[in-house]
Amino acid sequence: MNQETSPLRRGLNERHIRFMALGSAIGTGLFYGSAGAIQRAGPSVLLAYLIGGAAIFLTMRALGEMAVRTPVSGSFGHYATRYLGPYLGFLTGWSYAFSMLMVCLADVTVFGLYMSFWFPDTPRWVWVLSIVCFIGAINLCSVKVFGELEFWLSLLKIVAIIAMIVAGLGVLLAGIQPGGGAVADSSGFSNLWRHGGFFPNGVQGMIASFSVVMFAFGGIEVIGMTAGEARDPQRMIPRAINSVPLRILLFYVLTLTVLMAIFPWPGITGESSPFVQIFSRLGLTSAASVLNLVVISAVISAINSDIFSTGRMLYGMAANGQAPKVFSRLSRFGVPWMTVLVMGVALLGGVVLNYLLPGKLFMAFASMVTFSVVWVWLMILLSQVAMRRSLSGPEAAALHFPVPFWPYGQVFAIAFMLFIFIVLGVFPDTRLALFVGMGWLALLSVAYWLWARPARSGRQPPSLEHP
Repeated sequence: MNQETSPLRRGLNERHIRFMALGSAIGTGLFYGSAGAIQRAGPSVLLAYLIGGAAIFLTMRALGEMAVRTPVSGSFGHYATRYLGPYLGFLTGWSYAFSMLMVCLADVTVFGLYMSFWFPDTPRWVWVLSIVCFIGAINLCSVKVFGELEFWLSLLKIVAIIAMIVAGLGVLLAGIQPGGGAVADSSGFSNLWRHGGFFPNGVQGMIASFSVVMFAFGGIEVIGMTAGEARDPQRMIPRAINSVPLRILLFYVLTLTVLMAIFPWPGITGESSPFVQIFSRLGLTSAASVLNLVVISAVISAINSDIFSTGRMLYGMAANGQAPKVFSRLSRFGVPWMTVLVMGVALLGGVVLNYLLPGKLFMAFASMVTFSVVWVWLMILLSQVAMRRSLSGPEAAALHFPVPFWPYGQVFAIAFMLFIFIVLGVFPDTRLALFVGMGWLALLSVAYWLWARPARSGRQPPSLEHP
């Protein structure tokens, strides 16, 4: 394939892909959003992560089945268009772009909050503006540079998480009480059932936590977005998908188990990162500072991955006539620069919001992200089911990376995603997100019938070259 038909470059290796997915999914949802989930569910949040993680694994396997068979830029936006029709493909692609924008707004908001740990007198919007400019510059570099930066940022927070898990387990198993006083005396695994039981707020509390739990998994679908720029997608994508979701689930469950064992869950307020809050209250101020540095790097990593994946989605949609052609323009480094510019301008809106409403943004953004990403995951599942039904018996048998537990696993995953929409509508603090999400889909529907539908030409996203 020549450069003219394939301007994007396959510069990502397996190491890049794995850590990009880890970097995107292990970020604000764990380091900050987990506090909201704990407040709703108490220790039963661990069960919520296990159930949600199982559904996400099946969803990623569905995406992997399609990505290995057809590795294209635009990923699940392309698959939805091909197997569910242009209308649902249009909704999927733009909903994903919207979700990534909301994720980035949530992340930059939390970045400002983290920096307040060290600089409490500096307005948060100053930090938000600085990170927007920095991330925008990084995303204008070549995909190889981006992948390397994402690898090191993700490696830093993963090493820190593992170190914290090991240290926390060592403290608990050895009976060491850090800090002294009443707080230290309360440390122990009994905290998982001592303060109101494992379900302190009932099963409904665990159900309510799903809105934050599913937000935490958002971004993992970036694995599919890398298929078009992976050097060997048929080998790399299956290995990444099989390992990354389980690792993320392991990190979440083990980390939160250790945190809630060290410090009673009712004391996790969400005023800052629960990681930083716990070690600060235990008197380990140096550890709190180190963890604050780690969570800041985690936020930068997540924003970095989200802007990357949004650019590749809109690039593929532009090639299909579902987005303005300007999104298909690439820089000399092979980067869809217009998307970076648009996302940067949109994130400047986060600067304004953090100036006007510095303490009221995260949960609103998180709930809207949950609606959008769950919609995207549902479309991934339905696309895979439609693809399977379009294949003959020999074609299905020849799939290189088939989903497990077919078709019962897919039925469970689809039912679970529909259940999350119900959860968003039932609880008052997330109901607005459901209304905003439905309004967004209605707006996209109008845009499709007035603009995108007449323009569709049946073109497929361009194939990507091997350098």
